[in-house]
Amino acid sequence: MTEEEPKPLTYIPETVLKKRKNNEDWAVKRRERLAAQRLRSKEDKKLVFKRAEQFIKDYRDKELDLIQMKHRVRRQKLKKPVQTDRESKLLFVIRIRGKTDMHATTRKFLHKMRLGQIFHGVFLKENEGTLSLLQRVQPYVTYGYPNLKSVRELVFKKGHGKIDKQRVPLTDNNVIEQALGKYNILCLEDIVHEIATAGPYFKEVSSFLWPFKLSRPEGSLTRKKTLYEDGGDTGNRGDHINELINMMN
Repeated sequence: MTEEEPKPLTYIPETVLKKRKNNEDWAVKRRERLAAQRLRSKEDKKLVFKRAEQFIKDYRDKELDLIQMKHRVRRQKLKKPVQTDRESKLLFVIRIRGKTDMHATTRKFLHKMRLGQIFHGVFLKENEGTLSLLQRVQPYVTYGYPNLKSVRELVFKKGHGKIDKQRVPLTDNNVIEQALGKYNILCLEDIVHEIATAGPYFKEVSSFLWPFKLSRPEGSLTRKKTLYEDGGDTGNRGDHINELINMMN
């Protein structure tokens, strides 16, 4: 038998091979791109559904916040009038919660008290109107009766004044004299005295003071949805507010 001669290999031009390779690469990339688009489309649908669920939850939470606020006010009205027979009429109020589940009405009351941000604190004079406001925003604040030491340390360490709607550090008594000199308040010690005694110019001085920007207390404020009297953090903590001020100042 005669051996068959081997057939010569078919010659394929290099340009054709490159084109095939490019087509194969393009096909692979297209499959990957389509798979990524399908996955992204599926995730987008899930996200839209989650957003709708979250929107409904947020709406219900805010409506619940408004209902609970009305219930607190109604319960307070049914109680006997609060007797403010303490020698000190000074309160220090700290906002300790954010705004994700807050109704617009609650936010309005917090801004009225100048507590627009979390961990801001302000001095208020205790009276029927103030206590009514505190009832309305109770889940978002904690408050109590600061002593002279706490007032002095807050004013000296964190004190800023409001000059032409700007936050100005109280490092110069001239700034204080220009703003409050007509009330015979000329220095930081005068501010401390007027605030601590809830004096006749308390409103003017407290309005001049920018809300105090406090520090987040480490290892504290872990039960922000429970009243202080029930072992939580919100609401009235009486004289114990001084311990929290010391941690946050």
